[in-house]
Amino acid sequence: MERYRTPVLLILFLFVQIIQIAHAAEPVEPAESEAPPGDDAYTYYFYQGLDYGSDSLTNPLRLCVNGGFGIMQIDNRSNNPWKIKYARGARNVWDNCSDPFSTIRVQGWWDFLNREIIPVSINSGKAQYWPNYTQHLIGGGMSYRLMSEWYRHHGISHAETWSVVTMFWYHFLNEVVENDDRDGPTTDPIADLLVFDPVSIWLFSSEKVCRFFGETLHMADWSYQPVYIPQHQTLQNNGQNYAIKYALNKSGSTSLFYHWGTHAEAGLSFTRPSGDCFSFGLGLVAKELVEIDKLTQTVSVAASAGLFYDRNNSLLASLLYSKKKDYRTRLNVYPGLVKIGRFSPGFFVALNRDRQVMTGITIRSLGLFPVGLGGMF
Repeated sequence: MERYRTPVLLILFLFVQIIQIAHAAEPVEPAESEAPPGDDAYTYYFYQGLDYGSDSLTNPLRLCVNGGFGIMQIDNRSNNPWKIKYARGARNVWDNCSDPFSTIRVQGWWDFLNREIIPVSINSGKAQYWPNYTQHLIGGGMSYRLMSEWYRHHGISHAETWSVVTMFWYHFLNEVVENDDRDGPTTDPIADLLVFDPVSIWLFSSEKVCRFFGETLHMADWSYQPVYIPQHQTLQNNGQNYAIKYALNKSGSTSLFYHWGTHAEAGLSFTRPSGDCFSFGLGLVAKELVEIDKLTQTVSVAASAGLFYDRNNSLLASLLYSKKKDYRTRLNVYPGLVKIGRFSPGFFVALNRDRQVMTGITIRSLGLFPVGLGGMF
């Protein structure tokens, strides 16, 4: 731990200085988020149309990059998107999903239900249902509604249909990347694509469900800012993340906090009347992909901790520590927090276990462009 102390303290110091700069600046008011004409009855639960923070980076292409390539965050997976065997992965996903019953019979129905569907076991080797519920059912359902709101906000007709299309490609890409060169029976895409994804869309088509997660739990998309590093041809700092807060008092100044993606941190949030909120959490992060048997994979885990600063539920800065290969310490600063004249970029800085520094920049004004540019030193 000694060799990490100085760079980790420097990144922590940078995080504190950025927060101080933010408080010294004038408060940024939320951008107007008007519904399209004739759509006055529609409620926006997850997309606010803000011009700062994580909310300002929301778009379908970024969702596909963050979610579709999320498995790259695992230590024993390559971060090079050009090395993925997309054709083989797509064929294997199709072969298993087009004839799911044959694949399930290879594993056995009870084993499939016990591992993928029914939340009864706490054994990591038999708890593949956990990411199915958190990422696909809850996260996927929220992302479906988020994309519907994004399409509506931008005046695109048939918003729900386009959102379904977006969710299909996002999750299909996720399964293709995860399968990579895998060839043979696997029940993972069956549970994800044929069970949890359709149920998630049905669930979050309910206004009551959206109201609960949007207004009671204040659920938000706090995904990373993906960047491409040309010198190594790798995609870094990508990943689909979510956060919820459950108020412990009437004013909402103190809340239970939970942040998750390929990790999970639980803790507390403290919100000021201005809308500024500080959160912290401790938990676990997925470290390596482990083969349980020929049909099933799970992940090993490591400790993690995080500090978060958001305004009106739009993430402005996060500092995460975990015992992982590429991201021992990771600082993300989102557009709208640090300003250079009229220019307000987002950026990230990360320290890996070899004490190498990765960094990258995100430019919100590029619109739908889903990735920034980075380097490693």
